[in-house]
Amino acid sequence: MTLEKRLWIHVKTGSKHQRVKKGEGRLEVKLKSLPVKGKANKELMEVLSNFFGVPKNYIEILKGAKSRNKLVRVTYKRTD
Repeated sequence: MTLEKRLWIHVKTGSKHQRVKKGEGRLEVKLKSLPVKGKANKELMEVLSNFFGVPKNYIEILKGAKSRNKLVRVTYKRTD
């Protein structure tokens, strides 16, 4: 069975620490990378992968690849 969740994410770059925090109707993610040549998006995938406990290829940016506000889809594969 495959489950899917769509989330709005607000990204802050150039932070000293990586952190995922629940905000008002979205997640707030602090990243160390700067938004240069996709480095921040790549780091975002790694952080979300660890946060949700899924492989990086189960996470997809649907909207906002060049924005601080992103719509992300996380796919879960359940084995029942």
